[in-house]
Amino acid sequence: MATPIPPVTPIPPPAVPRPTGKTPSRRGGVAHRVGWWRHVVALLCVVFALVPIVFVVSAAFNPRGTLGSTTLWPSGAGLENFRKLFTTTDYGRWFGNSLLVSAAAGALSMFASACGAYAFSRFRFRGRRAGMTGLLLVQMFPQFLAVVAIYLMFTWITARYPGIGFNTSWALILLYLGGALGANTWLMKGFFDTVPTSLDESARVDGASHSQVFFTIMLPLVSPVLAVTGLLSFIGTMNEFLLANIFLTDPESKTLAVGLYGMIQEGNRDANFGLFCAGSLLMAIPIVALFLYLQRFIVSGLTSGAVKG
Repeated sequence: MATPIPPVTPIPPPAVPRPTGKTPSRRGGVAHRVGWWRHVVALLCVVFALVPIVFVVSAAFNPRGTLGSTTLWPSGAGLENFRKLFTTTDYGRWFGNSLLVSAAAGALSMFASACGAYAFSRFRFRGRRAGMTGLLLVQMFPQFLAVVAIYLMFTWITARYPGIGFNTSWALILLYLGGALGANTWLMKGFFDTVPTSLDESARVDGASHSQVFFTIMLPLVSPVLAVTGLLSFIGTMNEFLLANIFLTDPESKTLAVGLYGMIQEGNRDANFGLFCAGSLLMAIPIVALFLYLQRFIVSGLTSGAVKG
C-alpha cells in the first residue's frame, strides 16, 4: 500500500510595509553629496571673473575718468567718458578700421581654409601628406618669430606698391590671412572627413562639378565649423595688438587695440583710464553681436537632417 503524500503548506507572501506618506530624506542634501567646498570654489571663480568686468564698467561710467578715483560702484555715473571718446580722439576711425580688417581677414581666412581642407580631405595627390605636415609644423612656431622678415618684406612692398604696404588695412589683412590658414585648415579638414564621400559621388554621377559639390553640398553640411572658424578669426584679429602696432604708425590707420594703447601710454595712464574703459566696452559690442548671430547657425547645423558618417 502506497504511503500518502502529506499536504504542502503554502508559504505566505512577505508582508509589504504600508506607505506612510513620507519619503526618506536624502541625508545631508546637495552639500553632503557634492561637497560644500566645490560650491565655495565655484563662487570664488565667479567672483574672480566678474570683479574685473565690474571694475571696467564702473570706470567707463565714472565721470572723473581717472584710475585713482575708480571704484567698484561709481558715484554720479554718466556718459561723459563716451562723449569725450568720440570728440577728442579718432575712436570712430579706429573702430571702422578694426571692423574692416577683422571682417575681411575672418571671411577670407575662412574661405581659403575651407578650400584647402576640402582638397586635403577629398583628393589624393602627390605631396598631400607632406603639405599637411608642413602646415602643422609651421603652426608650432609663433608668428612673432618672423616679424623681422615680414617687416623687411613689407618695406620692399611699400616702396613699390604703397597701396598694400605699411599703414594700410590690406597689408594687415594679408598678414593675418597667412597666419590663420594653417590652424583653420587642420580644424576644417577633420570636420570635412566626417561627411561621407557617398554624397560627393552621387552628386558627380548626376553631373555636378567639383565647385558645385563644394558650394552646394559640402559648405552647408560643415556650417558649424565655418561659424566657429569665422568667429575665432574675427575675435583674434579684433584683439591683436603686437603686429598691428608695428605695421600701423599713422594715426588714421590704427586699429582699436593700437589706438586704445596709445591713450594709456606713459603720462596719460591715469587721466585717460575712463576713456580707455569706455572704448573697451564699445569694442566688445561687435564681438558679442557676431557670437549671438552665429550661434543659431551652429545649432541649426548640428541639429539639421544632414547625414554624418
